[in-house]
Amino acid sequence: MIKRLFDITAASAAIVILSPVYALTAYKVKKHLGSPVLFRQVRPGLHGEPFKMVKFRSMIDATDADGNLLPSDERLTPFGKKLRASSLDELPELWNVVKGDMSLVGPRPLLMEYLPLYNEEQARRHLVRPGITGHAQVNGRNAIGWDDKFKLDTWYVDNQSLWLDIKILFKTVKKVLIKDGINAEGDKISDKFKGNTGE
Repeated sequence: MIKRLFDITAASAAIVILSPVYALTAYKVKKHLGSPVLFRQVRPGLHGEPFKMVKFRSMIDATDADGNLLPSDERLTPFGKKLRASSLDELPELWNVVKGDMSLVGPRPLLMEYLPLYNEEQARRHLVRPGITGHAQVNGRNAIGWDDKFKLDTWYVDNQSLWLDIKILFKTVKKVLIKDGINAEGDKISDKFKGNTGE
């Protein structure tokens, strides 16, 4: 498949070209947050099948008096906010692309706990591999609500093409460089999806 060949070629080249950025980011994470440098979490992939997504760590493991992790907003440090705003925390996901867990472009992999909450239309986002970036990410990212995100995701499923992927990748680079529409994700954790809103 052309899309898969493009993913492997582009992701492999990016890993080599960006290796100095990987090294510097890993050093910064180690310095500011300690070990481990990488964060792994099980996310739903193609057809909802679970896989381990890997990112650079952006939060500390602070706990309350009972040993429970504090809310995400309280564990996201100023360094972590900058890391997320720069999108550098996403770089290790290129390994997920090479392995076949993800694509460069597709609906973002959300949480496993969301799977039973989707309606039939929303669940179609899992008919393709999840992406490092996607149609929703270049059309609002965290600045839009869940309903709009899912509509953009399913639009991509129905209209995917190599040319569309290339356009989304270029738009992603532009948005990251000018920090357009990403401040919400850098400054706070987005609200959790709680189920259908009735639309």
